[in-house]
Amino acid sequence: MKSPTPALMLQGTSSNAGKSILTAAFCRILLQDGYRVAPFKAQNMALNSHVTADGLELGRAQAVQAAACRLDVDVRMNPVLLKPNSDTGSQVVVMGRPVGNMRVREYMAYKPVAFDAARAAYDSLAADVDVMVLEGAGSPAEVNLKAHDIVNMAMARHAEAKVLLVGDIDRGGVFASLVGTMELLDPWERDLVAGFVLNKFRGDATLLSPAYDVVTGRTGKPFLGVVPWLHDLGLPDEDSVSFRETLAGRAPDVPAGGGMLDIVLVDLPHISNFTDLDALRREPDVAVRVVRSPEQLGSPDAIILPGSKNTLGDLAALRSRGMAEALCALRSADGGHLGPVIVGICGGFQMMGRFLADPQGVESDHARTEAGLGLLPVTTEMGSAKVLRRTSAKTVSGWCGAGVAAGLMPGTGGGHGGAEVCPGEGYAVHGYEIHHGVTTPDAGGGAVLVCLHESDGSPAGWTTPDGQVWGTYLHGVFDADGFRRGWLDALRVRRGLEPVGRVVARYDLDPALDRLADVVREAVDMGHIYSVLGLSPKGRRQT
Repeated sequence: MKSPTPALMLQGTSSNAGKSILTAAFCRILLQDGYRVAPFKAQNMALNSHVTADGLELGRAQAVQAAACRLDVDVRMNPVLLKPNSDTGSQVVVMGRPVGNMRVREYMAYKPVAFDAARAAYDSLAADVDVMVLEGAGSPAEVNLKAHDIVNMAMARHAEAKVLLVGDIDRGGVFASLVGTMELLDPWERDLVAGFVLNKFRGDATLLSPAYDVVTGRTGKPFLGVVPWLHDLGLPDEDSVSFRETLAGRAPDVPAGGGMLDIVLVDLPHISNFTDLDALRREPDVAVRVVRSPEQLGSPDAIILPGSKNTLGDLAALRSRGMAEALCALRSADGGHLGPVIVGICGGFQMMGRFLADPQGVESDHARTEAGLGLLPVTTEMGSAKVLRRTSAKTVSGWCGAGVAAGLMPGTGGGHGGAEVCPGEGYAVHGYEIHHGVTTPDAGGGAVLVCLHESDGSPAGWTTPDGQVWGTYLHGVFDADGFRRGWLDALRVRRGLEPVGRVVARYDLDPALDRLADVVREAVDMGHIYSVLGLSPKGRRQT
């Protein structure tokens, strides 16, 4: 029989230990050393997803890991995706297609089918490469879940993978977590563990030596590296926990004379695809922060309503917090000053309309229709068919997403060089759509204009005539460098600031992945890892 493809697996003592980022790091290191490498996660629970070129859905983290391998995104990299839509249930996506909404016990009964799909996907993908890098989920020592495991040790056993157990030292208690995890593993599971890696360390690593001796003495496993805390890495957060921690502590407002734009993201209980803001966070003149209550809003330049896996439920949450009323109050100018630009993406776009209808009970167990925020004269009807596709579009000539009110549209008398900020031919944008539902303008319900259109002329985004409110289904709309800078410059003009007039930040993950690989290569014992994998560096690092 053919020997299995060498495989390294990153598991953690907890969620948010940094497994996704370290998986990407080892993918890039192996690629640099001349290997054909691919990432894999059997089951991902995430509301941050991505669409492949052939219209299939998988976790966003695996898309970043694919970029680390310089591979096209392949649904085999994440064959099972769970998208929570309530506290006890999720939409289950298998090989890129939804198979239904299931509560916990329903999914437990379905897991053997899901595991069959995961193993088949792994075997197919592993046959195409020299080495696999797998990612686990949560902790392998959740004793109440181990009997149904398809993503941690059960998958490691199928792949015959060598496991690195990762602990987040920044949170404290990491040595007890490592020992406790090993104690709760079965003997065969302990045998798969090749060693420990400490992640997110700040300080002098030489002070950790006494703990190494104690933990290795109790477990028989070596420490293979200490990865430092990485500031401003420039890669998407692995989940909403780290995302919220990163942005929630920002100041409530940005001084008008400070030259910084204040962009607010409205937090939602079922927020999805929050990486839509990653490119904005790379801009030197932008501060992005998360708000949950009206008191935190301040006086931002722009407010973004993000995607949601439970649009109707999250709309109800906005109302209960008083956020819906506050957003509507900010719609119009106050005291002669321009109000903030309000942007809705996917579920946020649906919420901004007049009505949301769910006649088939797609998001709940019964049909219903709810009033939206009324910020755009459009209506959304949910449907059982899920739209999954990559999309390229262009902005309407001269439109910047804040242009009319700022005097930047042709013929509006703007004094800041509108042609420079908003090229007449329009900006090219690109991204992907993941949604249930179709949104259409209300007949006679008020003026609304197409602001983004696809190559065939079909609408990809809608705006109010004054440019203060717009929405689109296009995830990644801000990833396009030209449009992002044009939109930000239009916001600057609204604030009385000079537009920058040129792209100053390139949203490119590749340099960040190289930097990550360099730091991790320096921090871990790659010689030992290559040895346990039965591999050796091929000598010539690829660039």
